[in-house]
Amino acid sequence: MLVDTGSVGLRVLGSALATSLPQHTDSSGNVVANCVQYGDASFNWGPVETADVTLCGEKASSIPIQVIENTSATIPDACSNGFTNENTPQTLGANGILGVGSYAQDCGPACTTSSGNPGVYFSCSSTSCQVANIALAQQVQNPVSMFPTDNNGVIIEFPAVSGTAASVSGSMVFGIGTQSNNGLGSAKVFTLDANGFFSTTFNGQSDSQSFIDSGSNGFFFADSAISQCGSSGVAPGFYCPSSALNLSATNQGASGSSGAVNFSVGDADTLFSGTTNDAAYSTLAGPQLPDFAGSFDWGLPFFYGRSVYTAIQSQSTPGGPGPYWAY
Repeated sequence: MLVDTGSVGLRVLGSALATSLPQHTDSSGNVVANCVQYGDASFNWGPVETADVTLCGEKASSIPIQVIENTSATIPDACSNGFTNENTPQTLGANGILGVGSYAQDCGPACTTSSGNPGVYFSCSSTSCQVANIALAQQVQNPVSMFPTDNNGVIIEFPAVSGTAASVSGSMVFGIGTQSNNGLGSAKVFTLDANGFFSTTFNGQSDSQSFIDSGSNGFFFADSAISQCGSSGVAPGFYCPSSALNLSATNQGASGSSGAVNFSVGDADTLFSGTTNDAAYSTLAGPQLPDFAGSFDWGLPFFYGRSVYTAIQSQSTPGGPGPYWAY
């Protein structure tokens, strides 16, 4: 499973399930389906189903999850949008996604009404699918928010990585300030705005839609001065500077807290050419993601050597109510 602080909800490939689950239907008897799109121009599509989710002894009972279809069933254009359908282990890179972001549902109030509905949920008959309004309790839920205890957020902890590594082992701790092992300590809190973002200033440019995302494999930000990898190399779509770059940016939360972050960017062609067995890249970076203008994506390399806290909206924590990130 891919642990993703940049999304919300459990999404499992149908091919990875050993049993069938109860499907959600609407008042007309149509199947309720869920569409989630990602910043790398990919998407997941499939029905909403009910499951008990148990993670390390913590249980979320009877919650809505998405079962990702790996069939050729018709997918609405509003969902596919020309994106890559990640509906197999090979395309997804995992058997599913565990979204433990800063919200309890994957859409929230926007999907409960027709006005401005973003088209995350669909009512599907045997012939077509139409955008649907879905109550909060019926939306795909953040499993952590549904735990009886330790339900206000998570901490992702990784050791530092120098360059690349074949693998790196870390921990996901449930709860913030609820147990002796999950205190906030000296971590600085960066509260999020109404859209779930904070601001990052880099090279004098302020990116107001920035976020921390363990589901991204590198740093993604705009810098026209850094050379991009060529299409003939092994890492098209990433940065390939002629020598390693040591850079700095400043994050600022919605409530005003700020702090500098030092990071490095390496030649992605060299990183990927080193060995096919490496899984951890501490200096991997690329240009700003499609459709994410005004963002700085602090991906997985940001987590190496840090304890990163993700607090869930409206939940009480020692750092105040979520949503926020802290590190």
